Amino acid sequence: MHTVVAASLLAAATAGCSPAGEAEDAGPTDTAEGSSTQVLDADFPDPDVLKVGDTYYAYASNGNRKNVQVATSTDLVEWEQLPEDALPELPSWTIPGKTWAPEVTEVSDGQFVLYFTATNFEPTLQCIGVATATDPAGPFTVVGEEMLVCPEDEGGAIDASTFSSDEGLHLVWKNDGNCCELDTWIQATPLSADGLTLAGPARKLITQTLDWEGNLVEAPTIVQQDSQLVLLYSSNDYGGPAYNVGYASSPTLEGPWEKAPEPLLSSASFDDDRYVGPGGQDLVTGPDGQEYLLFHSWDPAITYRSMHAEPVEWNGPEPELAGNG
Repeated sequence: MHTVVAASLLAAATAGCSPAGEAEDAGPTDTAEGSSTQVLDADFPDPDVLKVGDTYYAYASNGNRKNVQVATSTDLVEWEQLPEDALPELPSWTIPGKTWAPEVTEVSDGQFVLYFTATNFEPTLQCIGVATATDPAGPFTVVGEEMLVCPEDEGGAIDASTFSSDEGLHLVWKNDGNCCELDTWIQATPLSADGLTLAGPARKLITQTLDWEGNLVEAPTIVQQDSQLVLLYSSNDYGGPAYNVGYASSPTLEGPWEKAPEPLLSSASFDDDRYVGPGGQDLVTGPDGQEYLLFHSWDPAITYRSMHAEPVEWNGPEPELAGNG
């Protein structure tokens, strides 16, 4: 095991330490160089964060010879990357090498479900599989004899997340239409209570309609904010500075969904150019009660995507980055 954290961030978080027992309530803090709130200086793209007890578990796409990477923290500042692969065995119906955008949900006490994207053999498309574990760090074991979601006529499916409503648990995902010159839609499908099977038809929520979204929307995260649902999503090309985070709101899952006209977070959001192609976001509440947007951003050379955090404030259903101004 090893800990990877920007040294300047850690120094800022611990400078002028409070009395014993108070420092653990600190959240992510700006670095000394610029204002980038980098919390994990490693290739850790598409982060999904789950809190279990007093521990935060962050899951990331394949890298460092792992199918699913895991890191843990108690304060969202110091992260320890675990040496084990959370999904050590891929099923026989997938092509190894592209396992990404993991989502872990605790469906009941001590029962954890992992949704992952991998390349299916037949049809040869990216699709969503499901696995289970009794430990949030894994190892997770794949369930079933085929992918959970794999719509061939829509180009496959990627980027699973979950959302719980009065109707029950939903899988939120994107059809991978940009693979084959089709539209991309963020969709929601009801799940069984154990999260292992689909329990109804998919609902289409939003598709790419704005210039800055490019030819796709993806990486959905739905949260409840007062009487509104807020859908955070990434759009445009993940491989460079055009990638960004947008949002839409709706009174119900069925819609209508109203998009914000401009991105919440992009390469141009801050005057100091602190981020390059930020995206793959999740929203999490820190131990200090502050909400944070956790996401990846490229290094200046665009060789790897590290994990960052920005504090979020709410103006009704509109998220605002507290440090953006």
